[in-house]
Amino acid sequence: MPIYEYQCEQCGKIVEKWQKVSDPPLTECDNCKGRMHKLISQTSFQLKGNGWYVTDYCNRKSPEKSPSKSSSTKKESSSKKD
Repeated sequence: MPIYEYQCEQCGKIVEKWQKVSDPPLTECDNCKGRMHKLISQTSFQLKGNGWYVTDYCNRKSPEKSPSKSSSTKKESSSKKD
């Protein structure tokens, strides 16, 4: 169940409430009976473990395009013959 935050428009009190998505939102402040509105806040939800984009794909670097060792040694050996 998600935790929702509400703030009273009159007294400014902030309340956290465990609610189902289908539950009706809070409308009245328990402190002053003022009107409540739902806050949008940053979540602390984080995907951990294997199988997620962040852990498996995000930090992969594309392979660098550098000459292979075999081609560089061939060039060196050919230049030595000249």
